[in-house]
Amino acid sequence: MKTLNKVLFAAITLAFFGAPETQAQQIDGKAIFEANCKACHSITEDVVGPALKDIDKRRDAKWINSFVKNSQKMVQAGDKDAVALFEKFNKVPMPSFESSLKDADIEAVVAYIKTESEAPVQAEVAAPPTTPADPKNGTGNEVKSSFSLKSLPATVFLGILIAVFLLGLVVLFLIMTFVSMLPVLGSYYNRPENAHLPMAKLVGLLRGDTKSIVGEHKDVLIEDHSYDGIHEFDNDLPPWWKYSFYATIIFGIAYMLHYHVFETGKLQDAEYQVEMEQAALLSANEVSDPNAKTDFKVLTEATALESGKTIYAQNCAACHGKAGEGTVGPNLTDEFWLHGGDVNDIFKTVKFGVTSKGMVAWDKKLSKDQILEVSSYILSLQGTKPANGKAPQGEKYEAKK
Repeated sequence: MKTLNKVLFAAITLAFFGAPETQAQQIDGKAIFEANCKACHSITEDVVGPALKDIDKRRDAKWINSFVKNSQKMVQAGDKDAVALFEKFNKVPMPSFESSLKDADIEAVVAYIKTESEAPVQAEVAAPPTTPADPKNGTGNEVKSSFSLKSLPATVFLGILIAVFLLGLVVLFLIMTFVSMLPVLGSYYNRPENAHLPMAKLVGLLRGDTKSIVGEHKDVLIEDHSYDGIHEFDNDLPPWWKYSFYATIIFGIAYMLHYHVFETGKLQDAEYQVEMEQAALLSANEVSDPNAKTDFKVLTEATALESGKTIYAQNCAACHGKAGEGTVGPNLTDEFWLHGGDVNDIFKTVKFGVTSKGMVAWDKKLSKDQILEVSSYILSLQGTKPANGKAPQGEKYEAKK
């Protein structure tokens, strides 16, 4: 009877309260992944480290366990796959999780990655293109016309081809007629009374007479102008040279009037200033431009810094240490910076990343406000001097007064 009562009591407890020991032992692989791996890895894309899709099929559990706990130990031991990964991803060392993750934790992460790898990929539905009625779109930029000859009806397109063909025939006929008349025109313009006319020079040029361009050679030596066997002839300058000289004089006068007298044109310095202003406006409107000028101020409110601390712990601690002491990434608590120590410099580094050095771009994962919060929190770590701080890197930053 006592045994029956114990069984009934256990059954009632299980029915009402479930299996507490089993639930307590169940490990959330997704939470561990997001807290420790998400900063450097994605399921489907290479980031700082490789994409992890189907990792359970590409590597055995023992290899994964060893690599996660201490990847550099495997690299130094000469493991072929570990060395290949280290070389491929710019020799950025993976943080050691030997003291922070247990075997069960790593198994849970692998199980989560396996589930995500097998999940069907949802195709994005592209929105139908819309043509604004106004010639300018919402950003004030002109909307380019999509007109092309291929969009014309076949009959119109054929008519244009026929018209172009007929026009070509007419031009060809006129050229042939003019060429065939050159002998007659030549005999007419060769007469002494017509030789001075511009048309005479043109006809002569078309018939091969280049005197109107290169001038006429005169075999008349200038007396006492012979030096070392070199004789100077009394020839005029070539017409092409004189015409070019006359053209530069006309251009110089027009330039002076346009830029210096009437001031209807901008000089180079003024053009440069206008272009710089236009570039600044374009950069300010282009949110994805890393050269866009920003003027953020450091956030000092407790709520903003607390939010930045949370974001840092979730996304940055894996590479920079929980206290900013630096692990894979540089120390964030000293006065030395690789890419500038102003809040705007840190904002851009976080937003756009530094791919060549393994720094992830967070612009697609964090909002502008979140990036500013975490940047302000990073600056609040200055001078905290955590234990095991990484050696200074970069240049010392001195705030502008």
